Amino acid sequence: MARVSRLSTSVLLTCAAIGVATGALQAGAGAISGFVSAGVPLLYGLVLGVHVLPGVIAQDVLRRPWVALITHLIAALVASAVVPLWIGRYIGTALLIGGLQELIAAMSRYRRWESWRFFLSAVIVGAVIAIAIWFTADVSRFPVWGQIVYVALFVLGPVGWTAVGLGVGSALRRAGVARRSRP
Repeated sequence: MARVSRLSTSVLLTCAAIGVATGALQAGAGAISGFVSAGVPLLYGLVLGVHVLPGVIAQDVLRRPWVALITHLIAALVASAVVPLWIGRYIGTALLIGGLQELIAAMSRYRRWESWRFFLSAVIVGAVIAIAIWFTADVSRFPVWGQIVYVALFVLGPVGWTAVGLGVGSALRRAGVARRSRP
């Protein structure tokens, strides 16, 4: 007797479509991130926040376990095809953010899909990334006000991109994508 998969082909194809679209956005963000980091480093968190999109859209549309992580990994592979040198960064970011989004959804046993849960996830992701970047980007070189703005934008970036992702997810659900992606 064949074992039935918990993720149907239509769910995986939906993850792939979302991953390709958001991976292209991540590649674009990667292309400008060097210029932003060098020219206006305080805004880097807004650019980096785009990395929450694959999981937000996938979880909002499909509302199933593992879709955030799968979609993040597909997006990372797409972005890596554009910038192969950064494959480690893209895969690492996918595992970190997708893993955090899955963990937060799992805490509610994948039953809570209200907007506040996505925004809570965005704040947690932003805080984790801000802490990691604090040490790698030598944020202490900025004056205190710059440090505060830098960290705040690392939290607000994912929150803003989460709002965008929820808007896209809502539009996809209205278009019937969720009905076509059955378990």
